[in-house]
Amino acid sequence: MNLTRDRMHTIGWGMALSMCFGVTMVLTFCVNAVKQQVRLADRQIVQLQRETTFLETEFEARASHERLQAYNATELGYEAPLAAQFIGDERQLAAVDMPRHEGGPTPIRVAAVDLSAGEARALPAMVSPLTGKVLGGDDDQGGGHADSTTRHKPLKPGDLGARLSRTADQSHGIAGRGTRE
Repeated sequence: MNLTRDRMHTIGWGMALSMCFGVTMVLTFCVNAVKQQVRLADRQIVQLQRETTFLETEFEARASHERLQAYNATELGYEAPLAAQFIGDERQLAAVDMPRHEGGPTPIRVAAVDLSAGEARALPAMVSPLTGKVLGGDDDQGGGHADSTTRHKPLKPGDLGARLSRTADQSHGIAGRGTRE
């Protein structure tokens, strides 16, 4: 094999370039591996900082809780409530209620409707504010009443005043109940 000098020179340069390319690729892989290790170390640092912050907060909260508990026990005499001290429903709450003291405020009274007369109570007839006609009639599309066969007369202002001015003695509703005297 008879190789000329120029041909050997070209082959030498090609080998040198190939070696440089191979070394460059190896260095690139090494640099990427080191970068990955740095990223992993950064993530671990951030995770450890979060864990440290969490533990510091937990430690401060427990120390504060212990200080508060010691202060409550020595200075104020407070204790944690027991399960028997909680109120389960309204009846237990009513059993805790104390009678009214002399000169104390009067209890709140609730208005009620007298249903002892046996009359069925339904909603009064609805009147259109635009036309002034009673809604829920045959020419209406079904609005106004729950039961379209029942007709009620509209309330008059005097009726409402008379019903509201009744006392607990006259009505057998809720107004007279619950007051302790």
